[in-house]
Amino acid sequence: MTSKRMNVTQPKYQQIAVDVASKIADQTFSVGDKIHARSTLANKYSVSPETARKAISVLVDLEIVQAKHGSGFYVHSIEKAKLFVDQYQDVQSIHELKEDLIGSVKKQKEELSHFSEILDKLVDQTKRFDSFNPLNPVTFTLTDDASHLEMTISELNLWQSTSATLIAIKHGDELLVSPGPYAKLTAGDTIYFVGHESTLQRVQNFFYPN
Repeated sequence: MTSKRMNVTQPKYQQIAVDVASKIADQTFSVGDKIHARSTLANKYSVSPETARKAISVLVDLEIVQAKHGSGFYVHSIEKAKLFVDQYQDVQSIHELKEDLIGSVKKQKEELSHFSEILDKLVDQTKRFDSFNPLNPVTFTLTDDASHLEMTISELNLWQSTSATLIAIKHGDELLVSPGPYAKLTAGDTIYFVGHESTLQRVQNFFYPN
């Protein structure tokens, strides 16, 4: 059973910390500027005060901002803000590359599965033609879904439509060799015919056009 891959996202407080650090890194805020209060950040990013507190704590721990007791939080280091943003972007790039790689592998598996199906059909048809000898009869069994059932050989115009020369029909335990124009085809019958390399495909398309 294939497990469903989860969509992993960064915590909201970390996204806020990166956004604030980006503004410091591009000098929207200068060293010494006061950072918004936690309540202001919470409103701006539509998060809880606790989430805003965690975002500020990250910046304080990394010495990007500095807490001044009773006063608030102030920009402390532009260089450390740039380093934090660069590291975050590197992690994001690795994550995106990983996602791209997983997607590529999945696509290759799907393409390989499709290729395998086509190859199986080719091998099956090749075996049926037995290295292709136009005098070796090819067999084809009709199911309930086949078109043209309950029609006579004369009505089918099989040779005109497929270039297949019908040489026998197996109906149950009975094998009718060289069937006449009034023989009918029914579900479950196996027809024997000869033709050239593309004949089998034409016969398949004739009885199963869709």
